[in-house]
Amino acid sequence: MPELPEVETVARTLRPHVQDRIIADAQVLRPTSQHPLSLPLQDLRGCRIADVVRRGKLLLLLLDPTEAEKTCVRGMQNLRLAVHLRMTGRLMTYAAKTSPGTHTRCILDLKALPAAAGGQAAAECGPAGGAGVPGAEDCLTSGERRLFFDDVRAFGTMLAGTPEMFARWPFWRELGPEPLDITEAAFAASIAAKRSAIKAVLLDQKMLAGVGNIYADESLFAAGIDPRRKASELTRLQADRLLQCLRDVLLLSISQCGSSIRDYRDADGNVGAFQNIFAVYGRGGQKCKTCGSLLEKAKVAGRSTVFCPQCQH
Repeated sequence: MPELPEVETVARTLRPHVQDRIIADAQVLRPTSQHPLSLPLQDLRGCRIADVVRRGKLLLLLLDPTEAEKTCVRGMQNLRLAVHLRMTGRLMTYAAKTSPGTHTRCILDLKALPAAAGGQAAAECGPAGGAGVPGAEDCLTSGERRLFFDDVRAFGTMLAGTPEMFARWPFWRELGPEPLDITEAAFAASIAAKRSAIKAVLLDQKMLAGVGNIYADESLFAAGIDPRRKASELTRLQADRLLQCLRDVLLLSISQCGSSIRDYRDADGNVGAFQNIFAVYGRGGQKCKTCGSLLEKAKVAGRSTVFCPQCQH
């Protein structure tokens, strides 16, 4: 599943393809890919995509509904479209009239802003500027694009709504603070009373938003902490070091465009590179890059976990 660095990378690479474009039409090809709490995606017609950001593992398209076709949508404040990529979700833009693929679940047809409103008459075509993409010539002349939400396993969802509507979504409502924003004091306080394994705490989206198996393993190794230790046993110094290592690992992965294990691609169709420098994740039975001991595997919070028995205590 894409974690914080992968979703951040998708947001950054998708932004130039969709920002300030108008949603001309929307199609939901698989009904379960539209969250039951969502506004119908078709109601977003006429909305402008103002920005693309991230919250935890969620991608957010921030919408300006001023020119929405539906009167009831025009008055909505802080309207946004959340995309939960889950296991295999992917967002990429294509030229107008490009046919959906086998695993395309939702489509947003986009058009450029009118020239008087600061829009451009043309846009790059295909994924990553995509020479050879069917329909590319249409894109060059009209500036129209198609945003596909592809999802092989169909676990992902899209939810459009206001903050009040999002508040009814338990996953959103219970999201914890961002690991790149939380203070050392707040992090230390949040884990002090937790008797579960520290890795389980890191994976709990109610505690920290966006951390998954990869970055829990990698940050715990960097901090020298055994993933099976009770969170409450960590000293304040260890908690501070863990948070700093977590931040360092996340930022390094973002600089490498995330980790591509199976399906992950950014919005330009490119793979990440952080998997090439994993210290422990997926390396059970191999030698530790620091001390040479064999890395061990265990189950922690039901998740496969790799750690060094010598470097982590």
